[in-house]
Amino acid sequence: MPAVRGDGMRGLAVFISDIRNCKSKEAEIKRINKELANIRSKFKGDKTLDGYQKKKYVCKLLFIFLLGHDIDFGHMEAVNLLSSNKYSEKQIGYLFISVLVNTNSDLIKLIIQSIKNDLQSRNPIHVNLALQCIANIGSKDMAEAFGTEIPKLLVSGDTMDVVKQSAALCLLRLFRKSPEIIPGGEWTSRIIHLLNDPHMGVVTAATSLIDALVKKNPDEYKGCVTLAVARLSRIVTASYTDLQDYTYYFVPAPWLSVKLLRLLQNYTPPSEEPGVRGRLSECLETIFNKAQEPPKSKKVQHSNAKNAVLFEAISLIIHNDSEPNLLVRACNQLGQFLSNRETNLRYLALESMCHLATSEFSHEAVKKHQEVVILSMKMEKDVSVRQQAVDLLYAMCDKTNAEEIVQEMLAYLETADYSIREEMVLKVAILAEKYATDFTWYVDVILNLIRIAGDYVSEEVWYRVIQIVINREEVQGYAAKTVFEALQAPTCHENMVKVGGYILGEFGNLIAGDTRSSPLVQFELLHSKYHLCSAATRALLLSTYIKLVNLFPEIKNRVQEVFRADSNLRSADVELQQRASEYLQLSIVASSDVLATVLEEMPAFPERESSILAVLKKKKPGRIPDDVRESKSPQPNITPAPVINNIANTNSSSADLLGLSTPPGTNAPTGNGLLDVLGDLYTTPKISPTTVQQNNIKKFLFKNNGVLFENDLIQIGVKSEYRQNLGRIGLFYGNKTQSPIQNVRPELHWNDLHKLNVQMKPMEPVLEAGAQIQQMLTAECIEDFLDSPSMSVSFLYNNVPQKISMKLPLTLNKFFEPTEMNGESFFARWKNLGGEQQRAQKIFKAQGSIDLTATRTKLAGFGMQLLDGIDPNPDNFVCAGIVHTRVQQVGCLMRLEPNKQAQMFRLTVRSSKETVSQEICNLLADQF
Repeated sequence: MPAVRGDGMRGLAVFISDIRNCKSKEAEIKRINKELANIRSKFKGDKTLDGYQKKKYVCKLLFIFLLGHDIDFGHMEAVNLLSSNKYSEKQIGYLFISVLVNTNSDLIKLIIQSIKNDLQSRNPIHVNLALQCIANIGSKDMAEAFGTEIPKLLVSGDTMDVVKQSAALCLLRLFRKSPEIIPGGEWTSRIIHLLNDPHMGVVTAATSLIDALVKKNPDEYKGCVTLAVARLSRIVTASYTDLQDYTYYFVPAPWLSVKLLRLLQNYTPPSEEPGVRGRLSECLETIFNKAQEPPKSKKVQHSNAKNAVLFEAISLIIHNDSEPNLLVRACNQLGQFLSNRETNLRYLALESMCHLATSEFSHEAVKKHQEVVILSMKMEKDVSVRQQAVDLLYAMCDKTNAEEIVQEMLAYLETADYSIREEMVLKVAILAEKYATDFTWYVDVILNLIRIAGDYVSEEVWYRVIQIVINREEVQGYAAKTVFEALQAPTCHENMVKVGGYILGEFGNLIAGDTRSSPLVQFELLHSKYHLCSAATRALLLSTYIKLVNLFPEIKNRVQEVFRADSNLRSADVELQQRASEYLQLSIVASSDVLATVLEEMPAFPERESSILAVLKKKKPGRIPDDVRESKSPQPNITPAPVINNIANTNSSSADLLGLSTPPGTNAPTGNGLLDVLGDLYTTPKISPTTVQQNNIKKFLFKNNGVLFENDLIQIGVKSEYRQNLGRIGLFYGNKTQSPIQNVRPELHWNDLHKLNVQMKPMEPVLEAGAQIQQMLTAECIEDFLDSPSMSVSFLYNNVPQKISMKLPLTLNKFFEPTEMNGESFFARWKNLGGEQQRAQKIFKAQGSIDLTATRTKLAGFGMQLLDGIDPNPDNFVCAGIVHTRVQQVGCLMRLEPNKQAQMFRLTVRSSKETVSQEICNLLADQF
């Protein structure tokens, strides 16, 4: 046995060698099973095992576990090792416990008692092992058991430095799990004064702890600012010999310096203490001076350490935003890095300058580097650096350089990486609108965007150019002329056709005097693109054609020919078929006065802040700095409304044709975006008083009953119930008027016929005054689906045709079966579903102040089972459920983590099917 001990667990080395020499998985499993049987027999039959043998066998069990095999014995032997006085045996015992023992294990009381014994030991090595084990497990039980002992160890004058260091890190780990364990009162000043400790390791660990405490309770720990500045000053002014043990490649204590600088970023500049503020400014100046000194070593570690401190100092300067000299100096220092050979330095310099560009003190200094930044955008090899260059150009743009920057970004857009094109399009659109003094330039920019990168021009962008043209008479003629010329190109993107159709339908008369753009030429040009476009765009063009009939009666016959064409009247697309037939009748039956009223020009839009900026921030959260110099501009709305005006509503000044505002007491209209000039909320022209849809489908994510749609004429309620993959929905139609509603005809529209089967039973076609009738629907979930079915209801009221459209409250979560799980089962399943293809995650801003009770109520109605007492953080919500479909059952787990301080939520969904995870995550995101 002594020979084996001298070899350092030779049996373990042989076992590992055997495993590595196995030729197949079967051979490996056979060898492992043989070893497990041997260890089990030793633990059960041999009562004379000494500490060394227990350690050896426990090590083998650890190795087998790390190979991915389950271990269900050996725990007691590992616990017994904790009582050993030998470091190697105690270490293996703690290692086994940290890795394999579940917090719900029956042995946890024995483990806690052993840890307490070691914490009271005079041997600092044993105390450190105990602290490291507590931190590794980091459970709520550990926090409750040792929450009072560890702070005492941390601030005690008798505690050795190495133990204080471990105690600080252990307390930080437990604080993240259970914030309430940190005592207040006199403990606060004692913890803060650890920043004055002579041992640098203790200070480094304590700074990490204090930084976490400050984020939780900044007012209580405000006293750390003075001590942090003093400590930073001593480090920055220290020489190599002063901190020799903590100097890394000639840079004194770089890690501690970075931590102290980050700690100071939790507070505003210490203005009430001029001495502290002056000392901090002196520190920052010294860091800049040292950065300018010749390097003391050619090794990359030296420059990395020095630059780490420098960039954190710049971050603090940007955070304070109060010292013009330091801000300008930081900008100049970063400007030198823009031409550095190191790609990482160039990236960090561009990133920091993006923040400097938003400060009034350093904005002009950043603009001096415009040419270098443009060169970086065009010439950099690394796409992430090019992305940062684009971000910086966007941040440094103002009225003086807007045209140049927009022109450069447009030129680069033709060869830009596909991954950044959509973001660049949004930025160019924002800058062009924000700094346009001549809106003809803005129109040119947007049309160029569509020409260069039409596939990446989102709906918000081309909605916006239409709204601006409608709001500004001086640019309407130019816009019509320019878009007419753009449509003459041999190849024309579909978004250009949409813009052209909309603008020529409204303002084609402004260029009709020129024979080259006569009414017939405009119509034929638009119609030449018709058959190359999608159904949605063709629907828009049909609306444009009827607008042209109003503007130019001389082309009515030619337009009617198009409406009569079999490709329209007999189109497989019900939308095109219905538009063609109804527009044809409108052009035949209506007089010129009625036609002029119905097809009246769009009114101006309310002036609001642009929502393209919100879209950009949503696509790149945290990447777009808030610009204090940003001005207000009109906001585009994602859901425009019909241009076919309401005959009954003669007060056009109060009409809300784009849904930009909502009358008091009504729900805002919902939709998926502007499909055409009529708006996607409608499938046919509504020549009636009921043009505003009040269908808010999102509220039905969390309930099965309620009012689905309501206007002045009709109310549609819903009552539904679900069981596994089947559902039954009752629709209740109520007549709110004193006259009967005739020819009530509901129709279903949806594409996923093979994924969701919905059957609608017939109903009576007449709805008497003040009466209510019921219609039943049945639904069967065949596979997981993404989009809810739509339903249109057409009817006659006072012989005037009406049509409304809405989404049915049929979403994937309706087919959930709640599932009860204990903590062990949940986290085992959560771990198994940790693959990249099985999880979905979103981080989003809370809609208001975070109300945990309201959040809980919503989740309870979503369909999954709320699991209480599972998550270590009591504020987090954990849910489990099974999505039932005809072809399979999909287990699904969800975790919602609120951050009250940041007013943010993190939502994580894991399931055995990627599409289910994504859809459940999409349904819940932004609902709290």
